[in-house]
Amino acid sequence: MSTLEQEVREEIEELHRFFVRWFNGTIEKETLDDCLTSHLHPTVNFIPPEGRLISRDDIVSGFRQGYGSNPNFRIQIRDVKVRYEMEAHLLATYTEWQISAKASEQSQNARFTSVLMTKQKPFQWLHIQETWLPEDVRAADPFDF
Repeated sequence: MSTLEQEVREEIEELHRFFVRWFNGTIEKETLDDCLTSHLHPTVNFIPPEGRLISRDDIVSGFRQGYGSNPNFRIQIRDVKVRYEMEAHLLATYTEWQISAKASEQSQNARFTSVLMTKQKPFQWLHIQETWLPEDVRAADPFDF
């Protein structure tokens, strides 16, 4: 694994650890800017598996409303890969496995995510696209985390 790929893996895992702590309500509310908004480019777009286009303001608003709303929520990140490196940006993919996801149609789910981010640290997330993993893929891997 390259140094860049390791740094990207750490970025993705760190951000998702924050998500869990935020929705579990086990982190201070004052951490939102340092732990979330500082990672999001001002023009970031997020497309969840349902296919809506969500702006940075809507992402942050959703997080504010969701604080402590899901004490049993857990995430595991798998299969992080840097797919493309450009001069100033990179495209990475990963799978995100969730347990007790109250905001999802299925509380136990998995999604394939592509993220475009700046190549230089601190990373800035520019575009995020998620797609549900098919049932046969979810059934082949355990939700044992």
